[in-house]
Amino acid sequence: MENKLTVKDAKVRDQIVLVRTDYNVPLAGGAVASDFRIRASLDTINYLRSKGAKKIILISHLGRPEGKKVKDLSLKPVALKLAELLPGVPVEFVDDVSGPDVEDAVSHLKKGGVLLLENLRFYPGEEKNSEDFIREIIDSTGATVFVQDGFAVIHRTHASTSAVSKHLPVYAGLLLEKEISSLEKVLAHPKKPLMLMLGGAKVDDKAPLIDAFRDKADAICVGGKIAADGAVQPGDKIYVAEDFDEDGEGNKLDCGPVSTARFVDTAKASKTVVWNGLLGKAEDVAFATASTIFLKTLGESPEIESIILGGDTTAFAEELAKEDSALHFSLLSTGGGAALEFLSGKSLPGLDAVENQ
Repeated sequence: MENKLTVKDAKVRDQIVLVRTDYNVPLAGGAVASDFRIRASLDTINYLRSKGAKKIILISHLGRPEGKKVKDLSLKPVALKLAELLPGVPVEFVDDVSGPDVEDAVSHLKKGGVLLLENLRFYPGEEKNSEDFIREIIDSTGATVFVQDGFAVIHRTHASTSAVSKHLPVYAGLLLEKEISSLEKVLAHPKKPLMLMLGGAKVDDKAPLIDAFRDKADAICVGGKIAADGAVQPGDKIYVAEDFDEDGEGNKLDCGPVSTARFVDTAKASKTVVWNGLLGKAEDVAFATASTIFLKTLGESPEIESIILGGDTTAFAEELAKEDSALHFSLLSTGGGAALEFLSGKSLPGLDAVENQ
């Protein structure tokens, strides 16, 4: 992030600041089921308040409503959770992103207060990267500074990641800075030996990563469905799981003890471990053994720089960490696709939109 301007470079005192967050969180019974991504945004929000920002307007998406208003995908539950996480801070919500209701909500927001607007993807203009759409939001809020803190969406060419740069200066938020800096370190100056651990079901996501790390990594290990299906072949520095735990129908649903021991030994011999993709069908406790053992190996080894990527993988780590507060990870990334594309060497529109130094 050395060549990009961050929120620490922005003049925010007495300014209305528009912040793109990533509140694409799971809901259950109309409430937030995991506040991991909401908590990840608090550092930037609190920083802006500490620097005297007049008002903080948050924008985000939730799910895939495909340009239509879907009641079950409203961000109102997120606003309620955010208010819990920011005690004493005025937190408001408005069920629109522009127009009179937004203008009224902004005008009545107390100084230092936070206002969350409705789901960006309720409106076609967001995914169409419409300049008019983001202009309407800016005009309705009166924002003069834009902070990009939605790391998980910076690989998208959307109005809140790309077109916004045509209308406001874009600064990286503290979460975005942390994520990119951690990934840059892995690419440029990782502590060696470096291990890449891959799992999950989608080989198309992993193949570019294997190519990108073939020369960088000291070891590449493969588990999960992509190993069970034979989608990745063993080779130079590449170890593919060789035994599996099966269900009654013979489906290979978790890596077996031999493979798991190999993964653990490789991790313990490494200084940096990048992990993306669960090693089995971990939502079923009977097939979560390999993922649990490997995760605890990382969490109980503070000498290992552990970078954990991907929604399912980080969610699994987050849940395990709740049960065992002693577990520590260097980075639980909020963005799977964005992280994978960055590590694979692809350009990220939302990062390109951030002002250069």
